[in-house]
Amino acid sequence: MRRITRKKALTLVRELDAFPKVPESYVESSASGGTVSLIAFTLMAVLTFLEFLVYRNTWMRYEYEVDKDFSSKLKINVDITVAMRCQYIGADVLDLAETMVASDGLIYEPTNFELSPQQRLWQMTLLHIQERLRVEHSLQDVLFKSAIKAPPPVQTRSDNNLPSPNACRIHGHLYVNKVAGNFHITVGKSIPHPRGHAHLAALVSHDTYNFSHRIDHLSFGEAVPGIISTLDGTEKISSDSNHMFQYFITIVPTMLNTYQVSADTHQYSVTERERVINHAAGSHGVSGIFMKYDISSLMIKVTEQHMPLWKFLIRLCGIIGGIFSTTGMIHGMVGYLVDVFCCRFQMGIYSRHNKDGEHEQENNEPLISSEEPSPT
Repeated sequence: MRRITRKKALTLVRELDAFPKVPESYVESSASGGTVSLIAFTLMAVLTFLEFLVYRNTWMRYEYEVDKDFSSKLKINVDITVAMRCQYIGADVLDLAETMVASDGLIYEPTNFELSPQQRLWQMTLLHIQERLRVEHSLQDVLFKSAIKAPPPVQTRSDNNLPSPNACRIHGHLYVNKVAGNFHITVGKSIPHPRGHAHLAALVSHDTYNFSHRIDHLSFGEAVPGIISTLDGTEKISSDSNHMFQYFITIVPTMLNTYQVSADTHQYSVTERERVINHAAGSHGVSGIFMKYDISSLMIKVTEQHMPLWKFLIRLCGIIGGIFSTTGMIHGMVGYLVDVFCCRFQMGIYSRHNKDGEHEQENNEPLISSEEPSPT
């Protein structure tokens, strides 16, 4: 009884076979079929390799949402070199609430404004990358994935033949409230004031004013490798002593999540403006470097994504099955057309041969006279 049941089950499974096997005695191999098969297998291998490269590649997904974090502090990372001595200038932050932020986190380091060859090469590289980023925005995705950013070369005393430092490097970081503010570098050290703050600029001669500057780095939030800020590498040279440089910055909170880095940072866009201060001509203001920043209410979430394995397998099956079936159909159609052409060609030769044979037979018939012989 069990044997009968098992035999019925095997028979039922055999009847459900969707891939019936053709006996080898009915299979005929041909040179054209082998050629088409070789081309099809080669094409399958090439497309499979290319699909595997696509599977290994990743892409960045951008999402936007409202930034609900208002209580945290905003970190400002600064590295600016000004062509004035450190005792003549001061840097601080004044936010929208007229709150002065202490600049204790900033370091004033005497240095030379001229760059060494290695530093000049570094700056030119940064400027070239900035130019390419403005044209090719997809380059930022490559920087996100790479997360590579080497530190700039450090200037030593042997790099310059100047006898003494003629500039001041202001670098460090500040923590400010997450509201709009103004980070500025101007003449004189800052002192607290009931209505804000003031700078002791009266003791500094106008002949020493020179706000030519170079921004080696300016970023907001956590410093993340792979992100080149908009103002990195910027250099401004002033030909007039009373000069005002203004940068209007819009900060966008960014949550970055890649296979290399996961951090909460900020990106920003900037609009630049500069003018000469001339009170006699009606151009009023204060000489210095002013960076007025504002924080966007939207946050960008940047996530690095990868193709799922199931999607890769489906695409792979589609490639292999599509090429196999398509080449089989093409080979069958070509074979049919070749058979039809050969059949018609042979029939044409056969009919021409028959016509030639009939014509020769007509030419080889003996001549018969129509006159009857006379009786003797």
